[in-house]
Amino acid sequence: MVQRIPAPGDLEPIERASGDELQALQLERMKWTLKHAYDNVPHYRAAFDAAGVHPGDLKSLADLAKFPFTEKKTLRENYPFGLFAVPREKVVRIHASSGTTGKATVVGYTQNDIDTWAGVVARSIRASGGRPGDMVHVAYGYGLFTGGLGAHYGAERLGCTVIPMSGGQTEKQVQLICDFKPDIIMVTPSYMLNIIEEFSRQGLDAADSSLNVGIFGAEPWTDAMRGEIEARAGIDAVDIYGLSEVMGPGVASECIESKDGPVIWEDHFYPEVINPETGEVVLDGEDGELVLTSLTKEALPMIRYRTRDLTRLLPPTSRSMRRMGKITGRSDDMLIIRGVNLFPTQIEELILKMPLLAPHYQLVVWRDGHLDKLDVLAELRENSQSKDSVEALCRQLEHQIKTFVGVTTRVTLMAANGIERTLTGKARRVIDKRTKS
Repeated sequence: MVQRIPAPGDLEPIERASGDELQALQLERMKWTLKHAYDNVPHYRAAFDAAGVHPGDLKSLADLAKFPFTEKKTLRENYPFGLFAVPREKVVRIHASSGTTGKATVVGYTQNDIDTWAGVVARSIRASGGRPGDMVHVAYGYGLFTGGLGAHYGAERLGCTVIPMSGGQTEKQVQLICDFKPDIIMVTPSYMLNIIEEFSRQGLDAADSSLNVGIFGAEPWTDAMRGEIEARAGIDAVDIYGLSEVMGPGVASECIESKDGPVIWEDHFYPEVINPETGEVVLDGEDGELVLTSLTKEALPMIRYRTRDLTRLLPPTSRSMRRMGKITGRSDDMLIIRGVNLFPTQIEELILKMPLLAPHYQLVVWRDGHLDKLDVLAELRENSQSKDSVEALCRQLEHQIKTFVGVTTRVTLMAANGIERTLTGKARRVIDKRTKS
């Protein structure tokens, strides 16, 4: 692995600013955002009035806690363009996320928003070790999903050469990596594992490829999966974070020299962490749900958007801004199995601790009478030579889950490649077969 750590002169001044300088900029931009939203978006005017607050009430950054939250359902209730704060003809691009149910979540961008987005993604790629002239293989999906175009514009802004491969066609992904010899790949971590497996299927070693850095996002992943990818691909695996409602990829990114959690680009996105049950802001370092307020967006300002991602805020290290811890799950995809709270990443951690098991799994939730049941589908590594029986491995994983998570499960261990693979991006980790009332 080749690490290219940026010199201080490579950084933007805000990345080296003092805490006072950063907070003064945040307060100035937050005041503008609240007024912009209140003056131009009927929803925000009504929500602020109902909460008894006005943009002029913001005297300090802490005063943001007086303002109401925005949730995903708010975007669906104002579908398609009800939350736009500029005339529709000023919107130069629209993205949308299908989500899980109901209408799409629609987001819009002015030209200034597109420029800002490209800038924060370029900053993220540079923080990950990218440099002008590098070749970047983008395997995030293009189209209405923000991942592909967000990565694409950011890489071009940095001065990189972009390979707009998009997702799927795994054999072709490997062919182009071998032929074009990119330095960086941007993709979901679960799909990167598919690419690594395709290298092996073709009799190739992914660690021998030209890739030096992988910038992975769009789904939660663990440090254990980071170690798996780095060992098998011979790269530095760096975490990038974002969500369509707030901007897209590039809201936060890890720095290659520390790899200690994504730095939130706080000059554009103001973070809070709240108790997901009470809505109260918790102290930095405490676990809770991440809430983000956009500070510079024109078309679609987001005020205290509940991301549902569970994490914590950490002090600055490589940059002047705070970091976010690894996402441990989501407050809205938490499974409750007979009174026990469970997140898919907890199962992932345990699977990755078993050398004979591959890093692919699915959780199947079903109901037996009035009781919820959980089945775990896992798979053996390809060509694994094990003296242990499949039955013994199943019992071992069941015991680990019971011990460390507190849930009784039924584990089914499949042959290599037995778990369905995603062709375009995020892995399907949970299959909920319970009847919805």
